[in-house]
Amino acid sequence: MSDFMKQLPVFEPGHVWLVGAGPGDPGLLTLHGMNAIKQAEIIVYDALVNDEILGLASESVELHFAGKRGGKPSPKQKDITLKLVEFARQNKRVLRLKGGDPFVFGRGGEEALALSENNIPFRIIPGISAGIGGLAYAGIPVTHRDINHSVTFLTGHDANGVVPSAVKWKCVSNGSPVIVMYMAMKHWSNIRGKLLEHGRGEDEPVAFVCEATTPNQRVLVTTLGESLTDLESSGIEPPAIVVVGKAVNLRNQLEWLSKVSR
Repeated sequence: MSDFMKQLPVFEPGHVWLVGAGPGDPGLLTLHGMNAIKQAEIIVYDALVNDEILGLASESVELHFAGKRGGKPSPKQKDITLKLVEFARQNKRVLRLKGGDPFVFGRGGEEALALSENNIPFRIIPGISAGIGGLAYAGIPVTHRDINHSVTFLTGHDANGVVPSAVKWKCVSNGSPVIVMYMAMKHWSNIRGKLLEHGRGEDEPVAFVCEATTPNQRVLVTTLGESLTDLESSGIEPPAIVVVGKAVNLRNQLEWLSKVSR
């Protein structure tokens, strides 16, 4: 292992690395991600990045919080991007650390484009997305041969904080056996209505996975018909992944987290 670690990339001054920290469990951080954290001089991190992961950084690292939370004061994306450019121009090793994967509803593409336009060298390090890793920790496979040969990943709100108008809900509802939704809880009543309107049944299985892969993970299994009532009484709050489809039923057999030591 030590020889392998020596072969990992060197973080050059003036470069920005966009790194996915995974869905929460520090053990899901990649080796490339750990390598980046240990070399970084400045880390600009999101709200969903685990404190234990930040603890891997050197004592001299500068930490800059850039987290966004719905309904709370948050840094503007433009300001975050400008900060990355500014730090890189100071010849620092700049790590942009994001929960999940930078390119899966993480706005990493926007930041990378800005770096490219400003001639800032950068590297992309993927991470495990919550829509896959979080559901695996809940015992819900996103694909299963007997259930689905396709899966749709979508976001429950756009840059303006509303349900994305570009989503073709009729096509999604009719064409995707399993639907995985990020940031969907705020507008769940609206989204639920669209799915029911376009053909999903009241008895369609639904699961809400809150604080996925962390010790505080909670999972609510319900149906489209009962989801509003069950969600209200559950006390579950964002951040959460929402999954719709028969794959949810496999949790009865595949729920493994409560049976192992962490």
